[in-house]
Amino acid sequence: MTAHATDYTWFAERYPVLGEAYCLTQVQGISADELLHRFDALPGREVIGLDAVIAAWESFEDGEDEGDEGDEEDEEDERDGEADGGARDLFDSEDDRLLVAVAELGGWALGVEPFGYLGTLDEVVPRLGEGTRLVSHFRNSMAVDHFHWWEHGTRRLHFEPLFPGRRDGSDAEAPGVPELLTACGFEPETEAYDLHTAATFALAERLTGVRLDPERLEAATFRIGYAPHP
Repeated sequence: MTAHATDYTWFAERYPVLGEAYCLTQVQGISADELLHRFDALPGREVIGLDAVIAAWESFEDGEDEGDEGDEEDEEDERDGEADGGARDLFDSEDDRLLVAVAELGGWALGVEPFGYLGTLDEVVPRLGEGTRLVSHFRNSMAVDHFHWWEHGTRRLHFEPLFPGRRDGSDAEAPGVPELLTACGFEPETEAYDLHTAATFALAERLTGVRLDPERLEAATFRIGYAPHP
């Protein structure tokens, strides 16, 4: 894999909501349903494409039913359980949950959290990646960010993409790691801030072998779920 930050500058432009704040989690060799289970999430309906995931999140945040995009889709939602019963009918109205959408891409389960963060919490990540490899990255609207690479319960690499020279994990100082980060577009020595988020996507691609692009993300089938705060 030769992915570089310049391969992912489209992401924030194509998906401005996620460009502001997101969490992406990739777990090798498990199904999307299994990843949803590991999030301890209540399953909702299926949607096609990341644009539809964002629309579902926006409706959920507004407290609206998920499936108000037209009569034809409403009929489909009724067959799927009346648009999840209006998403919040799946759980107690006082039960604070986060929307997470899961899909399967290239032998990995992908979890997408608009304005979420569960996939990079130390108390959640080991459960999500149990018995396999996990790669996740996150940034919020305040530019706080994290990158995780775990393998079989071991944290191999963790750092804040804004500060790639400050790393921890079993492979943090392993031979080749600084060169890998530089090859992705990070600048560990200067800590330049221009392409650090895009470089995070490039690093994830090099570790998973899965390239994300708009065509692939818009063709994917996502299962919407509702995960509790830890």
